[in-house]
Amino acid sequence: MNLAFRLRPTTLDEFVGQEHLIGKGKILHRIIEQKFLSSMIFWGPPGSGKTTLAQIISKTTDSDFYSISAVQTGKDDLRKIINSAKNNHPHPSPLPLRERVEVRGKRTILFIDEIHRWNKAQQDALLPFVESGLITLIGATTENPSFEVISPLLSRCRVFVLKSLSFENLAKIIDKALVDRERGVGRYEKKITNDAKELLVRLSGGDARILLNALEIAVTNFKSKQITPEAVKEVFQTRSAGLYDKKADEHYNIISAFIKSMRGSDPNASLYYLARMLENGEDPKFIARRMIIFASEDVGLADRGALIQANAAFEAVHKVGMPEAQLILTHACLYLSTAKKSRAVANALAEAKQAVYEFPNEPIPLHLRNAPTKLMKNLGYAKNYIWNEKYVGPNQSKNTFYFLPEKLRGKNFFKP
Repeated sequence: MNLAFRLRPTTLDEFVGQEHLIGKGKILHRIIEQKFLSSMIFWGPPGSGKTTLAQIISKTTDSDFYSISAVQTGKDDLRKIINSAKNNHPHPSPLPLRERVEVRGKRTILFIDEIHRWNKAQQDALLPFVESGLITLIGATTENPSFEVISPLLSRCRVFVLKSLSFENLAKIIDKALVDRERGVGRYEKKITNDAKELLVRLSGGDARILLNALEIAVTNFKSKQITPEAVKEVFQTRSAGLYDKKADEHYNIISAFIKSMRGSDPNASLYYLARMLENGEDPKFIARRMIIFASEDVGLADRGALIQANAAFEAVHKVGMPEAQLILTHACLYLSTAKKSRAVANALAEAKQAVYEFPNEPIPLHLRNAPTKLMKNLGYAKNYIWNEKYVGPNQSKNTFYFLPEKLRGKNFFKP
């Protein structure tokens, strides 16, 4: 068992962080103490304690606890848990939560890690058992549950927002690990310098698991009795240590910051986020695709070479591969960051779509219709439509020849 697993808290008193939820008198602390549980969702960054809190709740309330990962399990696994819950709690109340009377039997807590990865059908299958009270759901997600959890299930859960662990929280965890001889690495009798501790906290990104895994490597793989910044740097440069686990929330957060930095014409911030994605193992073709979209959406007609540059970058990344593809992405990033910006293309499309929504079935002007038969020509289809190098139609006057349907004449979607 690794250090992060061994040192996992088993009681609220051992838990570090999330004082706004589990501090004395705070909401989650009161719920656990009173053992009056309802279904809930923990939304927070990796390593903030979502799984640990669920386990503590289960132990404190003497519940039957099942932990599954949404990535690896499906309906069959859920069915087995439901059958077990029915044996523990054979007669769930059909009443709403506020009117429900507790039925004798053991509560079943189902913890679903990464619940946002369950599709709608899987979440729908869970809903009746949460609604009846047969299952007390604790979901964990790094994604906004408003977007990733179906509304009926979300409405039956209380959402608790967990925060990234602070420097003080993580420093406390380091200190505990270094002195705990049973569950920690105290038997090695190692010390850590203040600079090394600060660096370890910073490079862990607020994730307690990453921090403890890195600390264990530093303690067990270096002979010196003192952990130095140099040792910490060496640990974090060792990719095989698995310290850079790509998380879904960071995937979306960083690409969002990257796009917004380019949009704001800040090449330095854009390069930072680009490098951060690449160092965390992001797919370079994903980054290149997003830059193609950006070139049309945010640069648009202000720089007609932007789309060409972005598309060429994607092709080059595909042909060259890593690590040289980093230079190509940097080239495109700097071009797009410093290019003039225009939303005219995106705005024009949005206005045209709105017009389609408001006028979805307007008749096409007769002179623009195709006329493959004599009957159609007699009905006025394609009447007087002429094209040559100078103009389209018999007369370019807006009063006699137009292209938009009658009710949309004069609409101006495109504003350069």
